[in-house]
Amino acid sequence: MNSLKKVTVCILGAGPAGAAAALQLNQYGIPCTVIDKAVFPRDKVCGDGLSGKVITLLDRIDPAIAVRLNGLNTKLDSMGVTFIASNRAALNIPYRLREDKLAPSFVCRRIDFDHFLVGEMKRCKNIEVIEGQSVDQYQLTDSGYLLSGKQNGFRLEAQLLIVANGAHSGFTREVAGIQMDTRHYCAGLRAYYKNVGDLSKDGHIELHFLKSLLPGYFWIFPLPDGGANVGIGMLSEVVRRKKINLKQLLQDTIVSDPLLKHRFKDATLCGTIDGYGLPLGSKKRTLSGNRYMLVGDAGHLIDPFTGEGIGNALYSGRFAAEQAKLAIEAGNFSAGQLKAYDDMIRDKLGPELKLSARLQQLVQRPWLFNFLLKIGMGNKQLRELMSCMFYELDLRKKLTRPMFYIKLLFNIN
Repeated sequence: MNSLKKVTVCILGAGPAGAAAALQLNQYGIPCTVIDKAVFPRDKVCGDGLSGKVITLLDRIDPAIAVRLNGLNTKLDSMGVTFIASNRAALNIPYRLREDKLAPSFVCRRIDFDHFLVGEMKRCKNIEVIEGQSVDQYQLTDSGYLLSGKQNGFRLEAQLLIVANGAHSGFTREVAGIQMDTRHYCAGLRAYYKNVGDLSKDGHIELHFLKSLLPGYFWIFPLPDGGANVGIGMLSEVVRRKKINLKQLLQDTIVSDPLLKHRFKDATLCGTIDGYGLPLGSKKRTLSGNRYMLVGDAGHLIDPFTGEGIGNALYSGRFAAEQAKLAIEAGNFSAGQLKAYDDMIRDKLGPELKLSARLQQLVQRPWLFNFLLKIGMGNKQLRELMSCMFYELDLRKKLTRPMFYIKLLFNIN
C-alpha cells in the first residue's frame, strides 16, 4: 500500500471549475493538488460555447492566461448570439466588444479547452496535477478528508476539499446529500456535423426555441474548422413524463423543420450523437460543509435558460479559492467558516440564476416569448441587456427588476 500523502487543499476534477480554483490558489501562492480520473486531452460532451464570462474570469485570475487563450488556434471567435422564437422571428444580439480587443466570446471543443486549462495548471509551481486517478472513497477524519482509490492503492489526506468532479459527482450525492431533481435537471444531446448551411460569418451561436422542443431548445454553434456543434436540451422531468426519445427528436427536427432541413440537406454527422446531463442552478442548495465546497457542475450551477455552465464553473472555482485562502489564514475549515462561499454564490450568481429560471418558464409560453423578441427587435436597451446576460453580472441584475419591464412595455426612457 502506498504511503499517505498529506496536502492542505485537494481539488477533485481538472475541468474548468477545478482549474479556476487551482489557478487562483496559485496566484495566492497556496499549493494544491488536483486529481482527475481522466488523462488529458479527453472529450467532454458539451455545447462547446465559452461565454464572455470565461475570458473575463481568466483575465482576472491572470491576464496572461486570457492572452494565451485568445491565441489558441482551436477556437473560433464568437461575436454574438441569435435567438429564434417558435414563430421563427430571429433576434441577433451582438456581444459588447472588449476594450482590450480580445474576442468577447468563443466556441471551442471541450477536448481542446480543457486540455488548454490543464496545460495552464502544469505551468504553475504551486499546482500538482494527478491524471488517471479515480477517487472511490471519502472519509472525514479529525484532520481532514481521507481519499482513497482502488487503483494503485491511492491514499491522500486533505485539510480542505474543493469538489469539481462534475454532474455525476459521487461526493455531491453521497456526502453533500444533493440528489438529482428532474425538475431542475436538463437532458442534452450533442452531435458534430460538417457542411451545415448558412452558419454565421461572425461566429454567432444560435438558440432555436421551437414549439416542439419547449421547454427546451435546439442549438447550432459554429466551430473553427467549418463544422458545427448541434444539439438539443430539454428538462428531464418533461422528457420522463412525455417519454420523449431525444435522439429521435433531434434527427426529426433536422429533417422536417421547414427552415433547418434546407440547412442540413448536405450536412453529414461526424461521429456519434452523445448524451449528457445538466444539473441546473434553478434550485437553491447548500454547497459547502465541514471541510468542503462544491463548484461548477458538482454544485449544480448551470444556467437554467442558456444551459451554459463553463462560465459559472470558472466563477465558482475562483470564489472557492478565495474562501480557501481565508480558511487557511484562520486555520478553520468548519462548515461555519466555509458558509461564506454559499453567501458569495448567492450574492454573485444568485440573481442571474433566478432570472434565467424565470426566462426558462417564459419560453414555455411561445406567444409571450415571441412578444419579447418582437420588442427586442425595436428596443436597443433590451438588446443590450440581453447581450449582458452572457458576461456582465452586475448589469444583468437589471433584468430581475419589475420596473425595467414596466419601462420597457410603456417605452419609458
